[in-house]
Amino acid sequence: MTDTRRFEGHGVLVTGAARGIGAAVARRLAQEGARVLATDADGAGAERTAAALGEQGLTVRASACDVADRAAVEAAVAHAVDAFGALDVLVTCAARCTPDTPLFEDGTDEAWERDLDVTLSGVHRCWRAALPHLAASGRGAIVGIGSVNSLQDFGNHAYSAAKAGLVSLTRTLAGHAAGRGVRVNLVVPGTVRTSAWEGREDELERVRGLYPLGRVGEPEDIAAAVAFLASRDAAWITGTTLTVDGGLTAVNTGFHTALRAPRRTG
Repeated sequence: MTDTRRFEGHGVLVTGAARGIGAAVARRLAQEGARVLATDADGAGAERTAAALGEQGLTVRASACDVADRAAVEAAVAHAVDAFGALDVLVTCAARCTPDTPLFEDGTDEAWERDLDVTLSGVHRCWRAALPHLAASGRGAIVGIGSVNSLQDFGNHAYSAAKAGLVSLTRTLAGHAAGRGVRVNLVVPGTVRTSAWEGREDELERVRGLYPLGRVGEPEDIAAAVAFLASRDAAWITGTTLTVDGGLTAVNTGFHTALRAPRRTG
């Protein structure tokens, strides 16, 4: 547990907090003194997160919230404001990623629209509902969770397009919200060891070799970056995209490996 208390007295709402990055963010901010509302479309999962953190003496509540439902989003924001007296930080982790069909033209409108509705439009709903309260707090901060899929081709057409949209939305909302005292930033993770990779440890091991720092990410790596951007340590940072990917998008590991390969002779 960190000794830092950068969020003492802050009211925080985290979406997608049932597991993985969202649960790690809820834990990190609560450890730093925040009062956290952990939300997820999986309400039981959000309850488990809150209960586990409560056993550690942390102040975490839970609420079911499907970010594809505007009424549910507005109710979650109202819940946080009522419970904590103010909303100071919003972290949007909820996303949806449908596996691609083998051929692009075989993808359905329904799958495309579901991924965009949660991953991009869902974030828009959350940011829109929370912004007036964040502005009223006097220290409001929004941190979204993007993906390296927005920067390079890692597959998943709809998910990648939605995450790329978040890069643009971060910039445009940062410009709008700056005059209202709210900062807006985006964390862009690489491969992170979450429940999505359960049963696929062999794939994670193969992917690990592509990372210059020699490992895939852990949810705590992303939570640490979120905590920085949400805190006053980042008071002069807004509209930025912080890539937290172990060097994946900065270094062409495959190219360097190919150059180091033994030359053929004969």
